[in-house]
Amino acid sequence: MRHSPLLFGALGLSDVFVSAASTLLSGGTIIAWDDDSNYLEVVRDGSLLITDDRIVSVNKDPRPSQLPNGTTVVDVSGQIVTPGFVDTHRHGWQTVYKTIASNVSLAEYFNRYGEFFAADKFTAEDVYISQLAGLYEAMNTGVTTLLDHASHTWSNDTSYAGLNASVDSGARVFWSFAFHNITSLNYTISEQIPLFREMAENKKELLRESPTELGIAYDSWGPNTSVGDAQEIAALVKEYNVSVMTTHSLAGPWGISNLPTNVQQFGILNGTTPIVFSHASFITADDVSLLRSTNQYVSITAESEMQYGHGHPHSYDYQDQTALGIDTHFTYSADILTQARLWLQSTRLHYYEQVLDNWKVPTYSPMTVNQAFILATRSGGLALRRNDLGVIKAGAKADVVVWDAENSPSMLGWQDPVAAVIMHASVGDVLHVLVNGKFVKKDGKLVSDEYPTIRKNFLKAAKRIQDIWKSLPYPSYDVPYPSSGYSYGTPETVDVQRGNDTGYGTLFLI
Repeated sequence: MRHSPLLFGALGLSDVFVSAASTLLSGGTIIAWDDDSNYLEVVRDGSLLITDDRIVSVNKDPRPSQLPNGTTVVDVSGQIVTPGFVDTHRHGWQTVYKTIASNVSLAEYFNRYGEFFAADKFTAEDVYISQLAGLYEAMNTGVTTLLDHASHTWSNDTSYAGLNASVDSGARVFWSFAFHNITSLNYTISEQIPLFREMAENKKELLRESPTELGIAYDSWGPNTSVGDAQEIAALVKEYNVSVMTTHSLAGPWGISNLPTNVQQFGILNGTTPIVFSHASFITADDVSLLRSTNQYVSITAESEMQYGHGHPHSYDYQDQTALGIDTHFTYSADILTQARLWLQSTRLHYYEQVLDNWKVPTYSPMTVNQAFILATRSGGLALRRNDLGVIKAGAKADVVVWDAENSPSMLGWQDPVAAVIMHASVGDVLHVLVNGKFVKKDGKLVSDEYPTIRKNFLKAAKRIQDIWKSLPYPSYDVPYPSSGYSYGTPETVDVQRGNDTGYGTLFLI
């Protein structure tokens, strides 16, 4: 059965994809990219000319002559103009969980909030509105490109729901169909493959003129894999030349390896499709060498890896093959700016401690704000093998963020625009956001007239889902961890109060 891309309706967003006239962002300080030097270039009191979905030129003149007829001039004098942030790992369908799992560990997440546990509790309508609201949340913070590990593929309807929401949002979503055997619904990979083929073969109709692209997600490349399933999925990657393949990679006691050495045996690591390994917490030296030789990337999700405890012990040492991601945005921050800042300071501490451990005093900073900015923008584009994403230069996609540097109290007195954004801005300072040359946020507000309706429908779905979860028992840890057979261990908890009470407490849920 064919499923219409308008299964739940485009919510009045028919004007999102109308061809845009030219727009000139005039008078701002632009953090551009220079291909000749392969580095950032700051243009002060310049302008950015956009036509349709592309950047035409980066100009040193705020009002260049010979603009295209009908060009709309937007005054951004005193503001900072950056490329949109690139998020290389997210699960958009989980937005409805917001705040009910703020203290969750990874062991608890797998047993309570993950794709296999949730499969029989979400409707297609829940998936659609949760995905859509989550994408609006992302764009509101300046994230314009997202690699969505779409693990909500529990049925034909829930699969189309997430894809349709991605298309309807107007965000640049690399929506990656997750192949997995859902035992609670008896929905197997063998049933999912025909659905994916239907989507891939009707991609033009389904994606319309949106910036959404089709990818694949799969988490069983090895070492303990169903070779037949993995071979079929690798064949799909090649047959349809999908925009990306992504996989969760943990290894160590987590037992979910999916390392480059595992993927290599299926003949896709050195192909034309970019492969993004999420986390790679216990990656080996051989796997890092494979990343470099095949030019594939790891998504560092700094806050996730701290929150859940899977960590990033080796990610500091091969950042030339990494980009930044967010992961489960319902538990913590949903913006890349926070991830860049956390990762910058985590890296600094990591290398400072190496010096301090030898009883020496550190000299210069091990990592700069420029490097954090590149990881949040340019590196994400490279992870997707897209030189036209995460950068401001002629020919790049017009995914642009304007920061209210002129009026923001936190950015007052800035000279270095990169430092102003990475170290001092907040997501509340995002003034304008353009995706594919079209405003999705303007003057500090989302431009969609339908957002109040989206918000209303989301709150209804969130209440239903959260009520279900509040009634469910928490997992026990009496048997070994199922993915690896390792035993569970209990970390020491923190005491923040004098006396008998530690202050640990419980969640304040309604």
